[in-house]
Amino acid sequence: MPPTPPAPPQIFDRARLAARRNRVAKTFADYDFLRQRVLTDLESRLDDTSRKFERGLELGASGGELSARLIASGKAQAMVAGDTAARFNDAARARGVEAEEVDEEALPFPPASLDLVVAPLTLHWVNDLPGALAQIRRALKPDGLFVGALFGAGTLAELRSVLTEAESELMDGLAPRLSPLPGLRDMAGLLQRAGFALPVADRDTVTVRYAEPARLLADLKGMGERAAFARGTAQPLPRRVLARALELYRERHSAADGRVPATFEILHVLGWAPAPGQPKPLTPGSARVSLADAVRAARKDGD
Repeated sequence: MPPTPPAPPQIFDRARLAARRNRVAKTFADYDFLRQRVLTDLESRLDDTSRKFERGLELGASGGELSARLIASGKAQAMVAGDTAARFNDAARARGVEAEEVDEEALPFPPASLDLVVAPLTLHWVNDLPGALAQIRRALKPDGLFVGALFGAGTLAELRSVLTEAESELMDGLAPRLSPLPGLRDMAGLLQRAGFALPVADRDTVTVRYAEPARLLADLKGMGERAAFARGTAQPLPRRVLARALELYRERHSAADGRVPATFEILHVLGWAPAPGQPKPLTPGSARVSLADAVRAARKDGD
């Protein structure tokens, strides 16, 4: 028998993430401006196909708003809003959407049981991203569609640089402070590795301007996007390092009006579960740029 492959490294504390999502659920709507942008984008991309979906799953549903929109528009007959946080699942049920606890790392759905999976800003928190994508592909029926968005490697470039500089200046060595994130080429390859047909990946770069960099930290907390490393992989951030990092942020990045930018790179990904009659898959690493064009091409014969 071939040797058992090693388990993926446990970078994130998933239980800590779920608890944190529960805590932010009550005030999440005050901080979800990036997610709202993503929901609108995903809905628009789904509108590029005439396909109507029988049963779909929204991963990291955060109250099931996208699920409710897809049902209301007739794009999906039924959706499951899946989240690790009970309060978010309660909020989805209050919208009239079926909801259940769903861990992105262990999907509880039989093979070929869904024809749509949407994942808005959640997959950057999984420890085994290739494995999560493979599970999504297995849960899809032939010719089922996966559309997702996650933060990419260019996210918070300004904050990363000043934290590194401050810690190098004040401490002996560096510790992980912000989550590692995939690049665009990484995602294109991972979609093919997971077995998706017609994989596509593109990026949306969003710059948010703040009066003070401390306000960025407050937004990250409200979004539930603060780093949550597994025990033993990181150390607490000393206050003097944080203070120095915020000072450097102002020095390095302030515009003429005194405001500072924060960059968010959002990677949009798409793939179809293989089915007879689909166009031939692309060669590895050759994912195209436009998700909208890919949807139109994949559904052209059915329009």
